Amino acid sequence: MNTSAHQFFIGILLPATVILFSGCASVPEIKSADQSLSSVSAYALSLQGTPYHYGKDSPEEGFDCSGFVKHVYEKQGITLPRTVKDMALSLPQIPKNAVHSGDLVFFNTNGNSFSHVGIYVNNDQFVHAPSQHTGRVLVSSLKNRYWQQHYSGVRRPK
Repeated sequence: MNTSAHQFFIGILLPATVILFSGCASVPEIKSADQSLSSVSAYALSLQGTPYHYGKDSPEEGFDCSGFVKHVYEKQGITLPRTVKDMALSLPQIPKNAVHSGDLVFFNTNGNSFSHVGIYVNNDQFVHAPSQHTGRVLVSSLKNRYWQQHYSGVRRPK
């Protein structure tokens, strides 16, 4: 590769490629072998890639966000309400700086205080079934500008 082609690649193409592929989907897959993960988070991570399907709550049919959270906790013997709002209103609030693996993180994505939920993993990462658009359960970062702007709080199931 000649010098000008190399400079073009390093100066233009490489940064453009990084920007193009950054966002929620670029978060590396988190494996459940991490000893600091709760059994809730480990199971939730094992469901990465399961299809999004509004109104559903099983690996076979797919998940919406609250169906995903409800299913994961039921596998741990904990029953949660079915809707995001009911989950948020029925669980104790936790300060953001006290969040632990397995806690629920809530967001306002449509004008309602509690319209989206995910399960905190660790290191500012959470696993969730975001939308029909993304199409699957995935891991996202709380440091992502979108999630920062829509953050509503943390709750801890007992």
